[in-house]
Amino acid sequence: MADARPKSFNERVIDDFRAHDGQITSGPFAGRSLLLLTTKGAKTGDERTSPLAYSRDGDRLVVVASKGGAPTNPAWYHNIRTHPDVTVEIGPERFRAHATVAAEPERRRLYDQHAAKMPAFADYENALSARKRALRAEGLAGIEPATPALGRRRSIH
Repeated sequence: MADARPKSFNERVIDDFRAHDGQITSGPFAGRSLLLLTTKGAKTGDERTSPLAYSRDGDRLVVVASKGGAPTNPAWYHNIRTHPDVTVEIGPERFRAHATVAAEPERRRLYDQHAAKMPAFADYENALSARKRALRAEGLAGIEPATPALGRRRSIH
């Protein structure tokens, strides 16, 4: 019997992303650049996928654990702290990566650069007393486990 539970907002965004080669075609993120970050659950070990806004820092990608301005970090942040090897999807491309948390002063620089491109992130930080973390990951292009033969280096912050 099929699951009668309605899909969550994130599930609908993920479906739209994958159905349109990484392009969001409906809802509040229509036309925006998102990536899908798949992590291993810190407690369960189950795979979890999150759609995230991102920016670039050279050849690296930057994501921020903002949780839409909430005072707590999102689950994916806790997941990468425990299991930093992740899968990233951008457009039709999918590759393995390794996430790390940026330390000061790099964190500040990355956050400011990210917020300059997406001002809502500046609003999130201004509304919260806790600083949000910019994350960095480095990996190789490809779907299979990362090996030098898979292609160019990629990074995600």
